[in-house]
Amino acid sequence: MKHLTLLVVFGLATLLLQAQTVPYNVVFDLTSKDTNDHKTVLRWIDAITKEHPDAQLEVVLYGQSLDMVQKDKSIVSKQLQDLSTNKNVSVKVCAAAMKRHGIEPSALLPSVSTVPDGIYEIISKQRQGWGYIKVAH
Repeated sequence: MKHLTLLVVFGLATLLLQAQTVPYNVVFDLTSKDTNDHKTVLRWIDAITKEHPDAQLEVVLYGQSLDMVQKDKSIVSKQLQDLSTNKNVSVKVCAAAMKRHGIEPSALLPSVSTVPDGIYEIISKQRQGWGYIKVAH
C-alpha cells in the first residue's frame, strides 16, 4: 500500500510540474553596426518562433545598431517586415540613441517602435523575468 501511495504522489507531482510551463520570454540587446549581427538576431528569432510559437521576443536596439531599422540603410528590412506580422515579436529602438545620432522617427521602418531608453527597457524586461541575450560575434 505504501508503494502505491508513493507512486500516486510522484505521478501527481510529475503532472503538476508539467502543467506549470514557464513562459519563454527573451530580450535581445543589439548595439552593433555589424550586419552579420543583424542577420544573426533575426535567424535566432526565426528559429525560436518555430520551436516555441508562443514565445515573447523583443529586440532592443541602441548604440551603433540603428542602421538595421532605418528605411534607407537596413539590409534586413524584408525580414523585419515579415516579423511584424507576429504579435509576439517586437523591435524597439532607443529614442535617446536616435537623438544622439540625429535620426528622425520618420527614418525608421514602419515595423519598429521606439522606447525612451533602450537600457531601461532591457532592465525592465529582466526585472519581469525575461531572459537576456547580448547579440555579438
